[in-house]
Amino acid sequence: MKALIVDDEARVRKAVRLLVDWDAHQIGEILEAGNGNEAIGLIRKEKPALVIMDMMMESGSGIELMAWVNEFAGNTKFIVVSGHNDFDFVRQTVRHGGIDYILKPIEPEMINNAVSKAVAAWRSEEEERSHRQKQSIRLNEIRPIYGEKLLSALIDDPINAEASLRRLWDDGVIPHTAKASRLILVQTDPGNNPLIKRFGGDSELLYYAIVNICNEFLQLQSNGIAFRYWGGPPEIAIILWDVQESVAELINRINQGIYMTLQFRMHFGISSVGALPGGLPAERAEAAEALLRRNLLRHEDYCHSPSSSDPADTGSEPPVIFADVQEEWRMAVISGNPEVLSAAAQHWTRELSRRGVVTPEMLNSWKADALLFRSRLVREALGAQADSALAELERADTLTPAPLPSGYSFSLFAWRDWSFALLQRLSQELTARAVKERNPMTEIVKYIEQNYPSDLSLQEVAGKFYVSREYISRKFKQEYGINFSDYIGSVRIDKAKLLLQNPNLKLSQISEMVGFHDVKYFSKVFKKQVGLSPKDYRAQIIP
Repeated sequence: MKALIVDDEARVRKAVRLLVDWDAHQIGEILEAGNGNEAIGLIRKEKPALVIMDMMMESGSGIELMAWVNEFAGNTKFIVVSGHNDFDFVRQTVRHGGIDYILKPIEPEMINNAVSKAVAAWRSEEEERSHRQKQSIRLNEIRPIYGEKLLSALIDDPINAEASLRRLWDDGVIPHTAKASRLILVQTDPGNNPLIKRFGGDSELLYYAIVNICNEFLQLQSNGIAFRYWGGPPEIAIILWDVQESVAELINRINQGIYMTLQFRMHFGISSVGALPGGLPAERAEAAEALLRRNLLRHEDYCHSPSSSDPADTGSEPPVIFADVQEEWRMAVISGNPEVLSAAAQHWTRELSRRGVVTPEMLNSWKADALLFRSRLVREALGAQADSALAELERADTLTPAPLPSGYSFSLFAWRDWSFALLQRLSQELTARAVKERNPMTEIVKYIEQNYPSDLSLQEVAGKFYVSREYISRKFKQEYGINFSDYIGSVRIDKAKLLLQNPNLKLSQISEMVGFHDVKYFSKVFKKQVGLSPKDYRAQIIP
């Protein structure tokens, strides 16, 4: 078992190491992080069972870290150690599932009790997860007995909906007394790799597990049925015909069952009541719209109806649009500076959080606008070369895809990282293409002009500009009619002519200043090129 200590003060991390009896708690590896951002990287890589964190840190606060752990590392238990006796901090700790809130200075007994409690909770949940997973796999080895195609036809085949309903009546799936319905969509996330991996990479098996969990609760009162909807992208739908019951209470019970089995809570889009089966198409659209317009910053909300999902009711400020940061992104890409690129990505996510409303609909729009921005910038910069550059960037996108706007969880960290990666790849691609298109001889000549006093060699210059020695030799012959070493010599002699105009400089000084360490050799080369010795040349130009 692993534990992670997060605090921006090394002495506090050392104190925690000394105070906790790690062997007694069977914790064999203790990791450390100096801030929240560093901690996230370690949690992703090492997956510790326990995190002991400070609340106030300069980079990545404890509240942000708690929110991230709660959303993306739900199995990890955490304890807060803080010097602030702040009720709001305690409330945030409880809300995000923290085991304990301990004030500094740390008491050995108190922190060891908290660690013991956290370890016991982690082990208990680990055993329950293992049991539930085995049970779920057995449950899903057999396809559901319900006619999913018939149930789906109630929604997407209005012409045959009445006939499908009669068959479902005859099969006893839906009671004859059901005249009204309410449709619920369960949010699915094909990009949730950790969850899908637990089912051997089989997303279909995962969907069937969720359907069966839902039906365990629905069958208790025979008030509805859950099924895999086949009328479009992967969806799980629930048709309720006993619409008198509190839908929120039912969903909370279902969600608790899903959490006990999968360690994830799902989001549910809920329609208003309509006629069965005629109202189902509109009900499905309404439920899908509720999920699309849910406020992702409200992490604790899992039930979404059209009225509760209206962003207009959440604040007076208009939503963030891509035009607000487009120029900042353009300048960041042109700069190529990693810090500027990071600041541009951070600005967007900070603005998203500040406005108080982020919906999957907004993120879809943002993602589309960001990719359109990239396409336009590449075409402006590269012209005919744009298509190949865009193809290369799109291939890179498949390796690090954007977070799904409609996924189970939302993280500003994940969208900030995606934005930074998009900007960085774009900047690198444009820079690489520009360097490739640039004539290297222009840069080589400029380099010689700036470094002629040094002992320049053909091998050194070739390595500097990633070209071969033969290329440089050939190009100097073609463009200047002389070889590489003669060109450097001509530059040095030209500089020497200028320096000879200063009567206060000795020939030995001038020789050193232009890269000749032997004044006699300097005089020999000078006379060969100019036809006069340096002394005679100076006598001509200085009366």
